[in-house]
Amino acid sequence: MMIDALVTTKWLADHLNNSNVIVLDCTYHITSSKRDAKAEFLDRHIPCAQHFDIDTICDLNNPLPHMIPSVEIFSKEASNFGIDNDKIVVLYDTYGMYSAARVWWMFRLFGHDKVAVLDGGLPQWQAEGYLLETGLVKNRLLSNFNAIFRRELVKSCDEVLAVVNSGEGQIVDARPSARFTGEEVEPRQGMRSGHIPGSISIPSSEFIDKATMLSVNSNKLFMIFVNSGIDLSKPIIASCGSGVTACNIAISAFRLGYPDVAIYDGSWSEWGSRKDTPVEIGPAKIRCA
Repeated sequence: MMIDALVTTKWLADHLNNSNVIVLDCTYHITSSKRDAKAEFLDRHIPCAQHFDIDTICDLNNPLPHMIPSVEIFSKEASNFGIDNDKIVVLYDTYGMYSAARVWWMFRLFGHDKVAVLDGGLPQWQAEGYLLETGLVKNRLLSNFNAIFRRELVKSCDEVLAVVNSGEGQIVDARPSARFTGEEVEPRQGMRSGHIPGSISIPSSEFIDKATMLSVNSNKLFMIFVNSGIDLSKPIIASCGSGVTACNIAISAFRLGYPDVAIYDGSWSEWGSRKDTPVEIGPAKIRCA
């Protein structure tokens, strides 16, 4: 059974009782929202889903938010969810396409390609009248997941700085345009405003059809990149506020047949808080492809 980067609510409903399919609620709320993703999960979630918390399945020794965990930690956590290397993993969140894309990227980073995001997430599932359940999943079966780290899918601050200094490469920023330009203050305290020099702005909201709240079709997706001056055939590094919405860029490129977009894991939480990284402010730049 093969799946794409996205699955529909009907596909998930049809396969919900398949023992080879594992469903994870990956909802994450920024701290300022004062929402509790775990409490919301216990209150309502897709049947048989388990809760994946990017703030606990991470490098807890790193002060930056939800930085990637070690291979050992990810393997252990995936195994605890009942996931092995043959399982199909379907991810969703309460926003439609937000932190689920981050977890999609994490599974690919750790060598698992049998992973997809539920298009439209929990809102679409509810809108179509599918059942929900409450509480923790019962009788969880442990498994054995062996992670294989794909180093090329993640970038460090030093690697991004080298790209900036070379004047080559493509860095795409998924934050809202006003944060990119520096007109809007960053939601996290201590952050400078602006963007990585030479980067291109593609707000992650552009990948969602405002009428349906589903992901845009592949033709429109391709034009978003083209109109922004992005050459999908060349290396791309995606960034955002803390490495979450940057993954919307990665999954969008993947849908078009370009699976190698790398994520700057520290993103603006790291770049904007350091004193030795260059920052630009002003209008989002569009380059000619």
